[in-house]
Amino acid sequence: MKLEICPDIETVSQIAAERLATMIRAKPDLGIVVATGNTPMPVYAELVRMQARGEVDCRNLRVFQLDAYLGINDDDPRSLFGWMMRSFITPLGIAPENVVRFAALPPDPPAECLSYAAKVRAMGGYDVAVLGLGPNGHLGFNEPPSADDAPTRVVALTEQSVASNGHYWGGPDAVPRQSMTAGMDLLLSARAILLVVTGSRKQIILNQTLHGPVTPQVPASYLQTRPQALILADADAAGGKTA
Repeated sequence: MKLEICPDIETVSQIAAERLATMIRAKPDLGIVVATGNTPMPVYAELVRMQARGEVDCRNLRVFQLDAYLGINDDDPRSLFGWMMRSFITPLGIAPENVVRFAALPPDPPAECLSYAAKVRAMGGYDVAVLGLGPNGHLGFNEPPSADDAPTRVVALTEQSVASNGHYWGGPDAVPRQSMTAGMDLLLSARAILLVVTGSRKQIILNQTLHGPVTPQVPASYLQTRPQALILADADAAGGKTA
């Protein structure tokens, strides 16, 4: 695991976007799983600007959905697929047939999770996973405890995650209590992992991720065992450090 500390969110986003652009130039049909949430949004916006300037062409990317609330249709403002469409897929001009997703209202959610994981593996897995760091150390919605081989599955959200996500949807009461998530097994097998961490509220969990024991109680701590993982953090998340 490698760590780079940047002075601010803008620098984090620029470096993250350039790292992605370098990978896309080398492999235009890169398979990428992308997180939603506020943290990676500036990264995606910078990638869109780079494409507009002719510095990279993202149109042939193969995009994988990371997670999905249960019981939420695509036209619901809480839809994580809708968020991914608005922030990444549509602005970059990626064709719908290049997107692997969770069904919005699957009749059998566990079977949908198995189907998603099978599709990912049939396509060779993720080339790169772009992730944020949950307040309890979750990656995707792999809530603690999640071992490094935890599969793609239906999960119950912890109260900490419900509270954290409440500000997106007007309060915790609006947050669904279950989700489908790409498993730790798929995420940790990505050929490159880019974890973006910003803001002082992430100081404690980032420190646990970097320096604490490798444990299912902090799923992100497994990144310590992955040499292909790069953590880009701003100075606020790193406790004021800028090295």
